[in-house]
Amino acid sequence: EDIKPVPDDKCPPVIEGSAEEISQMAHSKAAELYGDPLPDIVKDRLEAELVPIINNGFDVMYLIAQKLVAKSLEDGYLVGSRGSVGSSFIAYLTGITEVNALEPHYRCPHCKHAIFPKDPRYGCGVDLPDRVCPQCGTPMVKDGFNIPFATFLGFNGEKAPDIDLNFSSEYQSRAHRELIRLFGEDHVFRAGTIGTVKSKTAYGFVMKYLEEHNKTAHPAEIRRLAAGCTGVKRTTGQHPGGLMVVPRDHDICEFCPVQHPADDVNSTIITTHFDYHSISGRLLKLDLLGHDDPTVIRMLYDLTGVNPQSVPLDDKETMSLFESPKALGVTGEQIGCETGTLGIPEFGTKFVRQMLLDTKPKTFSDLLRISGLSHGTDVWINNAADLIANGTITLKETISTRDSIMGYLITKGVPNKDSFSIMEKVRKGKGLTEEHIALMKEHDVPQWYIDSCQKIKYMFPKAHAAAYVMMAFRIAYFKIRYPLAYYASYFSVRACDDFDYDCMCRGEEVARAAAKELYDKGNSATAKEKNKLTVLELVIEFYARGFTFYPIDLYRSDATKFIPEKDGLIPPFNSLQGLGVTAAQGIVDGRAGVTEFKTQEEFREKTGLGKTLMELLQANGVLRGLPETSQLSLFM
Repeated sequence: EDIKPVPDDKCPPVIEGSAEEISQMAHSKAAELYGDPLPDIVKDRLEAELVPIINNGFDVMYLIAQKLVAKSLEDGYLVGSRGSVGSSFIAYLTGITEVNALEPHYRCPHCKHAIFPKDPRYGCGVDLPDRVCPQCGTPMVKDGFNIPFATFLGFNGEKAPDIDLNFSSEYQSRAHRELIRLFGEDHVFRAGTIGTVKSKTAYGFVMKYLEEHNKTAHPAEIRRLAAGCTGVKRTTGQHPGGLMVVPRDHDICEFCPVQHPADDVNSTIITTHFDYHSISGRLLKLDLLGHDDPTVIRMLYDLTGVNPQSVPLDDKETMSLFESPKALGVTGEQIGCETGTLGIPEFGTKFVRQMLLDTKPKTFSDLLRISGLSHGTDVWINNAADLIANGTITLKETISTRDSIMGYLITKGVPNKDSFSIMEKVRKGKGLTEEHIALMKEHDVPQWYIDSCQKIKYMFPKAHAAAYVMMAFRIAYFKIRYPLAYYASYFSVRACDDFDYDCMCRGEEVARAAAKELYDKGNSATAKEKNKLTVLELVIEFYARGFTFYPIDLYRSDATKFIPEKDGLIPPFNSLQGLGVTAAQGIVDGRAGVTEFKTQEEFREKTGLGKTLMELLQANGVLRGLPETSQLSLFM
């Protein structure tokens, strides 16, 4: 009876001297940014975070994340932070996140003088008016997103933290290998998942059984049998980026068996046999996910030579895109969209574009609110949207992120602990207790606010919104100033599976006709067709801005990337539907060292393409002017 399948104790990995290293790193960076001695606000926040981080043994988690992010940056790939890790000022100082959680402020990059204006009109530092340093005259940096640390760790370190990182999809596997290098192959395992039988599937099993055995059953008996099958293990899988770290003085088998996912003995991946949720409280789990935004950012950097981190987040022209496409040199009628955010992450979907039109954002803080509202469940529709529409509140007053609940309640006089507890319940969709409602009314919280909290099922953290919006704003900046680089990166990275050379590269009219055909399908369109329509919207915008697609070039086209050229783009080989990445790379590899192919036969031998793909290239004019063979026919 004393034997347990999973130990109760937490077993985090150990890195010798991690607490001292994190502390030294944080103090050093703080002094570099804010001078020595530190301003009281900075010093107090730093120490308030360091104590619970070190006392609870979370310094190892910070150090691991810091090393992984530093390695990615060293290799030329930005990393985006997810979740509430950006609520931690220590995470900012150690380079884990770009989000500075301090309240809005100015800091001088030259003499380190800092000013904290404490002006409630500005929700984040980006929105502050420009200012020069009163001590040395240098233009000051505007920083700070005003995010409480308690969102990440609680007021007393009672909340288990989670550091999730978005690596470039091109770099994700290298990040995983780096973690394995740090701890060893026998101490890092993919987080396993268990796929179970769903209720509808279980119902189908029962009905199939009855049919095959020529039996009938009462509906209640059918429901009973189906309920008995529901939740039974069906297969195993793996988390898309989750990795479990086992301490060096422990063995994975102390916590669970290991296996190949889906019982595939040929797989090189080994996962935890138990679902990772059942052991995540004992072993450290890191989410090292692959994401398109860092990949797009890297491609923009490569094409333009402009460091995306140098993009001013208060650029007025870029901000205007969230209200109108005027800065792109086109009208809403031309591109079928009243904003300039087509293809901009976070703000490109039809749903969020409508939110932009309804709210008319003017500041970076507004964009953070919209990001939070759009990612929440039952936060915007039938909730904040109605309150704004009927004039009850403005965008600034909405419950947009989980942090805003706690912050608002504290300003109303609700005790810290209760404010945190209410935030945690609401953001998880658990509603409010009668005691919480009474406490909120006691502190004059309006009824609309209480009602809004009761409807919410899930809420986004402000730090996550800030990290995403920073990436999105940078990409929007490139869309205006470096359009060909922007479209090349979008079509190469985001549209790689849905770009169709046949209907997208043959002129604006062909693209518009293809888009209309898909529009007319409405809800009957498949997911693939809807994705294709999204790409067509960008293609139409591309043409409307005066750009063009050149034909695929046998000698210059890349396998998968669009290449900017004069006033247009050279499409890659895989933009031809039916020609996959492997075959496209085969063409590029096969032409290496070849100045010019003499015949189609030579081309086929060099690239290894089959008859079907050769016909596809011929049909699209890629092999135009290239004779089939070098044989001559002599006629008498």
